[in-house]
Amino acid sequence: MTLHVTPPAQMPAADRLLLSRAQELLDRVWVDGRHEVATALRTASGEIFTGVHLEGSCRRSSICAEGIALGAARAGGVALSSVEAVVSVQIKPAGRFRIIAPCGVCRELICDYAPDATVWLTSPADDSIGSFRALDLLPEKSRRQW
Repeated sequence: MTLHVTPPAQMPAADRLLLSRAQELLDRVWVDGRHEVATALRTASGEIFTGVHLEGSCRRSSICAEGIALGAARAGGVALSSVEAVVSVQIKPAGRFRIIAPCGVCRELICDYAPDATVWLTSPADDSIGSFRALDLLPEKSRRQW
């Protein structure tokens, strides 16, 4: 049995639901070395989209869960600028979930489309869970006009 993350007190109910959805998805599909991260995101309309990491045999062919969730939202007809919050989870070897920060590429991707979205992560310094504005995760980010 995998231990789920206890949401921090400051996490709003809508974001707690994202955490729950991401953990439920990864509980269902996790395969060591193949599907180790799940993401749930919410749009301004309240719709939730999820994605799971796909590891490829060649590292460059791998696709992160955040990109898949964003693609699912866009395929669902959502303007990605309406993404309000993102939560990604990983199952650690000790058999427990952990909220993780998006990788650098995914930070860029989220910021390209939803720079004001709330992104939840666990601080490597003290294991505290906090939220950040996506754009604040990339100081001095180049802004592209879409």
